[in-house]
Amino acid sequence: MTNRSGAPVVVAVDGSTSALEAVRVAAREAATRGRPLRVVHAFIWSLYGVSLEPAPGAPVNAGFRHQAEQLVAEAVTEAGKVAPELAVTGAVVEGAPTPMLLVEARDAALLVLGSRGLGGFGGLLIGSVAVQVSAHADCPVLVVKGEPRADGPVLVGVDGSALSAQALGFAFEEASLRDTELVAVHAWIIPVAPSDLLPVAYNVEALAAEEERVLAEAIAGWSERYPDVPVRRRVAYGAPARMLVEESAAAQLTVVGARGRGALAGMLLGSVSHTVLHHSHSPVVVVRHRREDRKD
Repeated sequence: MTNRSGAPVVVAVDGSTSALEAVRVAAREAATRGRPLRVVHAFIWSLYGVSLEPAPGAPVNAGFRHQAEQLVAEAVTEAGKVAPELAVTGAVVEGAPTPMLLVEARDAALLVLGSRGLGGFGGLLIGSVAVQVSAHADCPVLVVKGEPRADGPVLVGVDGSALSAQALGFAFEEASLRDTELVAVHAWIIPVAPSDLLPVAYNVEALAAEEERVLAEAIAGWSERYPDVPVRRRVAYGAPARMLVEESAAAQLTVVGARGRGALAGMLLGSVSHTVLHHSHSPVVVVRHRREDRKD
């Protein structure tokens, strides 16, 4: 699922504690995948026409540019502590965080962001950066929430859509890399008839059986590709976001598609994604179609 030849894992830093947590996670992810790590910082000050050099009489290391280069260097050093053999590079990139990260994602295997930050990354999960990057990035986006647990399953939300299949593929790959089981969650609800129509009668048992079939068929092909990954299926009536948040308490990673169908449709612009990103007890990976996979 992430076999872009030579593509690095990319992590964004801004000098915050959350960003350093993301660097440590990104270093482990890159080392596990056998990929290089690229550390980037969005440098916005030149856009405002301010002087990037130290003020007269100030220390030579006081300028905005030097400070940006220093925080990238510190992040590169931190990554080296986690994975000493890892190939790590750093760059200060001109531009605002969201467009800069979207450009970086074009050639990345995975993009890693901290859940809280400074400046352009401040309030990441409740602001526009995470939503826009996750919705439009051309690679999976991992949002780190503190130090992730080393045990527990990989959790994935499944709704039968094409993007759900990509999320499943990523989740299977992760479970295989982490040598752990996969928990596939499929939530369903009975459609509500418009208020001006008569109530519709549903055979609940038949609907439940159909939803079991949807999940089983979605998993079947991936189980053949990853026979080493044990799978636990969870099919239940209820809200997808609530189920994913509840299950994430025991997971080391939660994987969702950027768009879906039914209750998961428009995930990143609706309540499901916001609920999962805000309340998940594990890091969250958002998967969407890459440019080479999409028909548009």
